[in-house]
Amino acid sequence: MTEQPSTLYAKLLGETAKISWQELQPFFARGQLLWVGVAIDLVEVAQAVAEDNRAKVAAWLQAGQVAKVEEALAQDFLARDPELWAVVVSPWVLIQERGAGASVH
Repeated sequence: MTEQPSTLYAKLLGETAKISWQELQPFFARGQLLWVGVAIDLVEVAQAVAEDNRAKVAAWLQAGQVAKVEEALAQDFLARDPELWAVVVSPWVLIQERGAGASVH
């Protein structure tokens, strides 16, 4: 890994924060939310998106490890109000569920 990607990773890690579903709803309404499965590193995905690493992102999308947040998942989050973590890679907000209720969707 070169110096720049590790610097980007550290920057994104520092910008990752806990957030409620209520705070994320406007981004869902605009179609700007990407769900990241619990099996992969949220910040690694954010870095790949920021670097426009299409091959890596496409592989995660194909494997179902990253997906645009759809209505059913949004309703689930609304009902359960789980612990979510988010990082912004404009125009996207990448989210990942943490804690005991986290599951692979």
